[in-house]
Amino acid sequence: MIEAKKSRVFEWMFSLYNTWLLRTSFHRLYVRGHIVQTPALYVANHSSWWDGLIAFQLSRFLFQQNSYAMMSEEGLKQYPFFRKLGGFSINRTQRKEMMKSLDYAVSLLRDGKSVWMFPQGEEQHVEKRPLQFFTGAIYVAERANVPIVPLAFYHSLRHHRKPEWFIHIGEPLWTADIEGSHRKDKTAELERICTAQLDDVRRLVMTEQLQSFTPWNGGTL
Repeated sequence: MIEAKKSRVFEWMFSLYNTWLLRTSFHRLYVRGHIVQTPALYVANHSSWWDGLIAFQLSRFLFQQNSYAMMSEEGLKQYPFFRKLGGFSINRTQRKEMMKSLDYAVSLLRDGKSVWMFPQGEEQHVEKRPLQFFTGAIYVAERANVPIVPLAFYHSLRHHRKPEWFIHIGEPLWTADIEGSHRKDKTAELERICTAQLDDVRRLVMTEQLQSFTPWNGGTL
């Protein structure tokens, strides 16, 4: 397992670049929901190369937290600089290595850090259903005794040359309050909650009911 190797200087430099990148690549970004500023396990659907960069900006500028993110071993080897931003690897083809990654996430959360996970495990089209979550997120939240914050990421081309990005931040969930007697059942319920959030954002975008969203420039609101 490849552990994170954070660098504050690199994070600061990258945040400047990433802010510029988001502002020049998207017509506009939108956020709605409760801005959480306490350590938590953040989970979101994974439908784009941009997901990790959006998560980084949210953590740094809106949530203002010391956050880490689980990413594929292949992806981290391809882009090793993500280690300096808090990226650590997971290899689902080897159970022993996979458990090391999950337990590493637990240790970060117990230490007061926040962790991002994408329970689909790999990029899937934003319209694909079911989302098909792995059980790792529930395992980590249970062991670390932290809330799960479910997010919906949705992107769309509408009336402009550039796409728009929509973010819904759900209410924090404790695993004890998620329906299900077993980890597999709770994972299915978490998937249902995240799917409902994502479908609701899709509906609002399609019907152009954006009153509940706040425009976001990729930095502070």
